[in-house]
Amino acid sequence: MSGVQAAEIEKRRSLSGGVFSHVKWEHLAAGVSGGVASTLALHPLDLLKVRFQVNEGHGPAKRPVYYGMLHALRSIYVKDGVRGLYAGVVPNVWGAGSAWGFYFFFYNAGKNWMQSGDLEYQLRPSQHMTAAAGSGLMTLVITNPIWVTKTRLCLQYDRSLTAGTSSGQTVANTRGVYYKGMFDALVKIGKTEGIAGLYKGFLPGAFGVSHGALQFMAYEEMKNLYNNYRNTPINTKLNPLEYIVFAALSKIFAASSTYPYQVVRSRLQDQHRRYNGILHVIKETWRFEGVYGFYKGLAPSLLRVTPACCITFVVYENVISSLLKKS
Repeated sequence: MSGVQAAEIEKRRSLSGGVFSHVKWEHLAAGVSGGVASTLALHPLDLLKVRFQVNEGHGPAKRPVYYGMLHALRSIYVKDGVRGLYAGVVPNVWGAGSAWGFYFFFYNAGKNWMQSGDLEYQLRPSQHMTAAAGSGLMTLVITNPIWVTKTRLCLQYDRSLTAGTSSGQTVANTRGVYYKGMFDALVKIGKTEGIAGLYKGFLPGAFGVSHGALQFMAYEEMKNLYNNYRNTPINTKLNPLEYIVFAALSKIFAASSTYPYQVVRSRLQDQHRRYNGILHVIKETWRFEGVYGFYKGLAPSLLRVTPACCITFVVYENVISSLLKKS
């Protein structure tokens, strides 16, 4: 694009108002649809990811011991049935649905503002990352309390809250609280731990904004390169298989690059262990588990997030296309 064209884009942008003048609520609805669909389909793998992430190997003695993914799935199913495999699913559905909805909502508002409404104007990778990072941070502020309750419910192994010690650490729920569900957990965490409790893991979560930024940058760049190769406009609708390939590759790239922050966040949110902040988690994990400790749960995570991302993006792209046609 020439300098004259770029200047014209900038002029139109300045006349078109702020970022939220480009808001389309259809992106929120489409994102929620994709997030809910993928979460309902793949929650058991998310449950395994969280349980593997917090398993330090030297902590609470009453944690279940799993010898791999299949053993974990079988153990949970034998003990608690299908309901056990879906522990924490309510906040996960709320969290994933709202997170994806707000993410696409804010991301597309920022992206469209940068394009000044010209959907065929190709943004630079850094612009995609900027829009995704801003979207991720705003989404995290809204959804972090939901993720705390999800983690707590996923780590509620049984109703036994008897305290004991192991290596100087409490072995059961250190606060002696049993959560009946998502809203009960929100209320109890708010009452006993305050706002700080609801925002545990926020700092590593904020670092995790880089995950979404890398993912969306890779996803958009692959679509742009593919459409440039085919000599078609960059906003050309692709077929489901093409969306799946680009979504899967971008997710694997982002997840592998930024995974350690998820381990740190889960451990901070774990009700069975007490840490004195992020540095304490990092120090303890490195001391007892080395580099491997920062990648615990990566296998079930990739097995979950890759198809989950594909489902989310395919549902999103088709729903948004349908909604925008009607509007």
